[in-house]
Amino acid sequence: MKVAIVFDSLTGNTAIIAKAVRDGCKGAEVVFFGPPPPEGVEADLYFIGSWTNRGMPSGGITAFLKSLRGKRVALFGTAGMGGNRAYFSALAERADTLLASDNTVTDTFYCCGKMPESVRERYEEMLREQPDNEMPRHMIENFDRALSHPDEADRRAAADFARKAVSSATEEKR
Repeated sequence: MKVAIVFDSLTGNTAIIAKAVRDGCKGAEVVFFGPPPPEGVEADLYFIGSWTNRGMPSGGITAFLKSLRGKRVALFGTAGMGGNRAYFSALAERADTLLASDNTVTDTFYCCGKMPESVRERYEEMLREQPDNEMPRHMIENFDRALSHPDEADRRAAADFARKAVSSATEEKR
């Protein structure tokens, strides 16, 4: 089983998860690990991960997803906002829409990731400007909850996600 792990990480959160995915790929040959390659990489399974940019994957990952044809894909990523299964499912669905219909998404994994302090400062400014608006308070609370992520539980879950995806792909290849 040949595996490619293609990811884009702005602050390091997605790189942490990509390493956990790689750790979960025991028994598979990792033929690529890193940002979208300039040339085609051939693998049986592509793990593709990104940080979240306004609800979508990064530009580099978006372009890579759009370039794939006839591949088996497992999507993963990190997001500072949200932090719940419904939001993570929506992120996966949006990423899936970037793939041509002849690709197969086998599984997805998303988790929280800490955001830069400048984001909190922006939320605090919003709160100062709109003290009666609850949204900036909610955003600050979410920011604070995300500070410890990705944590050890997130890394274990990402490795489990990878093991499951490799196992399923191996079974289907037989």
